[in-house]
Amino acid sequence: MHPSPSLFLAALCLGIASAAPQLNQSLDELWSQWKATHRKLYGMNEEGWRRAVWGENMKMIEQHNREYKQKEHSFTMAMNGFGDMTNEEFRQVMNGLQIQKHKKGKVFQPPLFAEIPSSVNWRKKGYVTPTKNQGQCASGWAFSATGAIEGQMFGKTHKLVSLSEQNLLDCAWSEGNGGCSGGNMDNAFQYVKDNGGLDSEESYPYHAQVNGAPYLAINTLQ
Repeated sequence: MHPSPSLFLAALCLGIASAAPQLNQSLDELWSQWKATHRKLYGMNEEGWRRAVWGENMKMIEQHNREYKQKEHSFTMAMNGFGDMTNEEFRQVMNGLQIQKHKKGKVFQPPLFAEIPSSVNWRKKGYVTPTKNQGQCASGWAFSATGAIEGQMFGKTHKLVSLSEQNLLDCAWSEGNGGCSGGNMDNAFQYVKDNGGLDSEESYPYHAQVNGAPYLAINTLQ
């Protein structure tokens, strides 16, 4: 005798209901681990909202990785320290790029019969320093500038030296940058040119905030 559709549906619903607490418990454990790892502390009225945002981001990551296994994407995703922020919040807090109108320049003309590869992995070639974290500071402009200079220095000297974003945050104000309030890579390059060099990360470490007053004078390593 076959079970009736109603009994089958009831059993299915019972199975889903019994699995839900286990799933929620697992997410709660992951949430607690994530907060501890990234040292997140919230007020009583904030944690529920941040937990909800984190949960939606986690669902998005898991969905993307499922699609990756089906070869719908070329990369995977993972949770990081920004998982409790919405996309809009992330852009407002982290993106400090100040777009400027570019001056007219020369258009690059590749040499005749040049064999140009379709892609290049500069990390494998040694041009890229390890991943850095800008923290709660809209200083991406400074990291972009140092990354570009680091690569050019390696190409010339074959020595990869991590350069100081903090040097730019503290000192590149007269060129039009605004520390943790945003800036522009072209202005950062102009500061390095005006200053005759840029400190290394080791000698001038990053603190994700402007140290002292703008226009702070320092000695730079050339």
